[in-house]
Amino acid sequence: MSVKYTEDHEWIKVDGEIATIGISAYATKQLGDVVFVELPEIGADMEKGDEAAVVESVKAASEVYAPIGGEVTEVNEALEDAPETVNASPDGDGWFLKLKIKDASELDGLMDEAKYKAYCESL
Repeated sequence: MSVKYTEDHEWIKVDGEIATIGISAYATKQLGDVVFVELPEIGADMEKGDEAAVVESVKAASEVYAPIGGEVTEVNEALEDAPETVNASPDGDGWFLKLKIKDASELDGLMDEAKYKAYCESL
């Protein structure tokens, strides 16, 4: 399962026609302790770049954008009671939502792990 990244620090893992989306460890370090997560509705239709979720930390509130378009098939309801999971496991249990992919070619514009690491180092 390959992982791709956006310049806004979202990650996306694709498994068949389902994509899991979360935010990177870099993003959680910038945000600080996450205290609240607002998730989208299941069945919502997202276009690439749409606001998919909201993360609030002790420092700031930040949007999580859809790296690709698709239909929301699942949200990580555990984050509503335990938003700190985003900090503890940003690329694991701290995922936000799953999308049924609308157009897989939208993945082509995203960064692989090596490019993303270099991008973060340049910030």
